[in-house]
Amino acid sequence: MRASVLTREQVIEAAGRVRRPGETSGPGITVRDVVVKDRHVSLTVLTPSGEPDAPLEAALREALAAIGAETVHVRFRAEGGGGAPGAAQQAGAGPVKGHAAGLENHPLLRPDSGVVFIAIASGKGGVGKSTVTVNLAAALARLGKRVGIIDADIYGFSVPDMMGIEERPAVENGCVVPIERFGVKVMSMGFFVEDNSPVVWRGPMLGRMLRNFFAEVEWGELDYMLLDLPPGTGDVALDVHQMIPQSKEIIVTTPHATAAFVAARAGAMAVKTEHEILGVIENMSYYVCPSCGGRDHVFGRGGGAKLAETLHTDLIVQIPLGVPDNHPSEPDFSPSVYKPDTEIGRIYEEAARAVIAKCGV
Repeated sequence: MRASVLTREQVIEAAGRVRRPGETSGPGITVRDVVVKDRHVSLTVLTPSGEPDAPLEAALREALAAIGAETVHVRFRAEGGGGAPGAAQQAGAGPVKGHAAGLENHPLLRPDSGVVFIAIASGKGGVGKSTVTVNLAAALARLGKRVGIIDADIYGFSVPDMMGIEERPAVENGCVVPIERFGVKVMSMGFFVEDNSPVVWRGPMLGRMLRNFFAEVEWGELDYMLLDLPPGTGDVALDVHQMIPQSKEIIVTTPHATAAFVAARAGAMAVKTEHEILGVIENMSYYVCPSCGGRDHVFGRGGGAKLAETLHTDLIVQIPLGVPDNHPSEPDFSPSVYKPDTEIGRIYEEAARAVIAKCGV
């Protein structure tokens, strides 16, 4: 019977009745890290090997759908990870951990670390989210802030190329040392693949890689950490919520009404995961004619303001269409980072100052 409100206790009870294929008696499966947002469920299943089990996952999805779950995100982990996690979950004790388990005392992730985490999100691809990330990071660094970027778009990594980074990170004392460019420390999946090869991974691997970007990287002292999220509302966004519950978000959109409508979903997820939305950045807002200086609103107008109104937040800046006037012969060449003395570079500085004012760091 479908309940009017789906609760965490109902999910744990239903999951506890699911057995591994072939088993007809004995205890059901053990779950932990159960999160229920409306009718969207995320949980971890403990098995002897920790490897994905498609028949078991299908049985679990069927059982949860029967009580009203609309979507189910399942991770598998090996049993024996410390005590009786299933009992703790059933008692309703403790925060959700997931891939964040064991990182509670990481110097960067502790709530008292002083680091401001900002996830840069969008509802769809192609709106310039990564361009905003690298330029906002560079602008913050120019204002004297210690800044890092995690290119969390594991499938669609682009930050190294956008910043003109060609070298690979070094390993010192067992830790990866981020590449520094324009005063920004950078870590990306792009450093670990050959010849622009595609990353063909299932969802659980994404969270593990994101975890490694914290656990195995020597970041040093930072004021700001920007995370370039994949577009949409998938696994990585959930993992960021579990690992960095104190993270803030900036939503990127274009002025087109449909793009803003889709971006509202990313904003709604930030609200559901209790992440503070710092504001909206509208990219590709207009084109400035180089001859007459007139503005042409190529993609329409008003989408960013409408999105900000919907999410009860501010429209931080509107960024025009443009291409950085950078030449490959320059020693600090990058395809996507605007120089500080250009019009768009000054707009990014305005955005950085607005972020600093909002965050107080």
